[in-house]
Amino acid sequence: MVWVDLGGGTAENVALMSKFMDLKRFSHIYVVDLCSSLCRQAEQKVAQHGWTNVTVVEGDACTFVPPGDVATLVTFSYSLSMIPDFLAAIDAAASYLDPSIGILGVTDFYVSSKFDFPLRQLSWVRRFFWRSVFDTDNIDIGPERRHYLDHKLCRVWERNGEGTIPYVPAPLRCPFYVWLGRAPTLAAQLVEPKVEAPPCFPPTFLYTQSWEDPAVDEPILDIQPDDVCLTLTSGGCNTLHLCLAGAAQVHSVDCNPAQSALLELKALAIRRLGYDDVWSLFGEGRHADFPRLYERELSPFLTQTSHAFWRDRLHYFRQGLYYQGGMGAVVWMAQWLFWALGLGGGMKRLVSAPTLEDQVKVWEGLWVVRFLVYAPVWLSSLFVQFFAALLFNRVTLWFGAGIPCKQAALIRKDGVRLSTYAARVFDGVVRGYSLRDDNCFYYNCLTGRYARNNCPAYLTPHGFANLKQGALDSLQIHTGFFLPTLNKRKYSKVILMDHVDWLSLPQAEEVAAALGRQVVKGGKVIWRSAALSPPYAPLIAKAGFKVKRVSSIEEGCMDRVNMYSSFYVAEKL
Repeated sequence: MVWVDLGGGTAENVALMSKFMDLKRFSHIYVVDLCSSLCRQAEQKVAQHGWTNVTVVEGDACTFVPPGDVATLVTFSYSLSMIPDFLAAIDAAASYLDPSIGILGVTDFYVSSKFDFPLRQLSWVRRFFWRSVFDTDNIDIGPERRHYLDHKLCRVWERNGEGTIPYVPAPLRCPFYVWLGRAPTLAAQLVEPKVEAPPCFPPTFLYTQSWEDPAVDEPILDIQPDDVCLTLTSGGCNTLHLCLAGAAQVHSVDCNPAQSALLELKALAIRRLGYDDVWSLFGEGRHADFPRLYERELSPFLTQTSHAFWRDRLHYFRQGLYYQGGMGAVVWMAQWLFWALGLGGGMKRLVSAPTLEDQVKVWEGLWVVRFLVYAPVWLSSLFVQFFAALLFNRVTLWFGAGIPCKQAALIRKDGVRLSTYAARVFDGVVRGYSLRDDNCFYYNCLTGRYARNNCPAYLTPHGFANLKQGALDSLQIHTGFFLPTLNKRKYSKVILMDHVDWLSLPQAEEVAAALGRQVVKGGKVIWRSAALSPPYAPLIAKAGFKVKRVSSIEEGCMDRVNMYSSFYVAEKL
């Protein structure tokens, strides 16, 4: 490989590159700069480090051509904005860029044009201010240079960000970009859309794990190698489970960009890191070396939106991933409440009980359970009302548990109090599944981590290996609303989760009609609901489906989550 660093100055880029890869992998490196004093410093640095394959060239980037007339990597690092004849500089670099594997990389300050790609767009105030500031130093950070790069080469990756610069007060953050391109091909150029969370959403994710049991879904869905699946992202665990099941395409959509960022990080970590690192990140929820891993292995390959989310949240993996986000805050609060009520030891015994019988004994021996069973009705009712007001108010339900008012209304419509509903959930789980060995959902909630023998499929050595070896290639992550994604293509399997519970009846009717159009004959749709008989089930049947209720809470504990009242499947006729 041959690397040409145009406007390379003091060869500091070469020193930085040496921290990420062995410079001997390059057959030769050329540092090109017009400034004599900078070239002398570069030569001193080369001699000091003993870089035998690095040559400093005092010359013009517009005319320089490397010996052999070919380069594998060409870079402009904060130099293109200083070259008046940038057209000639880009033309010259493109002329010797290897047409098969060559990459041209540019990083520089910038302002957008008045109308630009959404993730490049700046306000008129910022465009005027920053261009004026740099103009005083004869540096042109206008949009023309990047537009010409887009014209001359095929863009393969781009990121726009902002950061502080010397001599400028810290609150003023200057916009910069990183752009990678190659020789033109017929492939479409990447334009990442700008996405924002809907109003009233928290600034982070609600869920760190998926709250539907894939072990129950799997036999119902019966995933085939040619299946095209659509699912809600949520925590991303079940999306990865669909990939492991062998579907041809898995489209995962969420209107919250933070949920997409979490799934993207999980998928990228599987691709880029080893099993031990992935286990530390998403099994333990903590990784002492995450800032370094993020900078070197993950950050360069994330979309701009996901990078913007994670760059300010690296502390999540120091404090514990599963204590973050809306559900994480509830988990933390619940664990604190257990401690305050003297239940900490009991909860530890509950998650470490060797058998289901022992687990039930621990559960029935907790003072709060005995109090609710044996206390006078008026006293237990007062106790329940107090904690219901604390835990089941609108704010906690939405920002903590991700339960909107419409879904809470469905529960009440069945004549069930939210406190009774919650008690039914937990009591059923404790009596139905071993938390220590066979319920990773609640084990995670009570401990803030997973166990090696009690975790989602993507965290098992076998699941990780399958995803890394190609099963992950079927994944496509979308950020946006469910209905537009449903309308984009035909699907054979659709997992609605509890999404339709969140909608009004007219909105549910629109979703049902779209399912009728977009799901192929013989295709399946599954969903769960907080209602025993959700009012939208007849709408889906009317759209051309045979609808069947698979199970309900009236029959006992439904699955390892047990958080819903009913589970449905609909087959397209």
